[in-house]
Amino acid sequence: MKLPELKFDASGLIPAVIQEVDTKEVLMVAYMDKEALRRTIETGFTHFWSRSRQTYWKKGETSGCVQEVKEIYYDCDADTLLVMVKQHGQGACHTGNRTCFYRKIDFKDIK
Repeated sequence: MKLPELKFDASGLIPAVIQEVDTKEVLMVAYMDKEALRRTIETGFTHFWSRSRQTYWKKGETSGCVQEVKEIYYDCDADTLLVMVKQHGQGACHTGNRTCFYRKIDFKDIK
C-alpha cells in the first residue's frame, strides 16, 4: 500500500478527525500512526494508537459501536486526517454520548 506523503509528528502520530458521513457531525478526534492507518484502510473500520495505553485499538471493539470507513481525506499541510465514517451503535464517545463534542463553552460566562 502506497500512502500519500503525510506529515506525522515527532511521535509518529497524525490527528484524525472522525466525522459521520451522513449527518456531517464531528464525532471524535484520535491519533493514528502508519500502522493504525494501514489497519483502518485494510479492514474498513477505524483503528487508532492510544497515547495513554500505548497500544492499538479498534473503535468499538468492546462496545460494538464501530465506525465503518467511507472516505479518508488529508488537509493541505498533510498533517491531519479527516475520516468519514458510518457510525454504528449508540455513538462514538466512551461516555455514552453520540459525539465526544457534547459540551459547549458559553461565551457569556467567560469574563
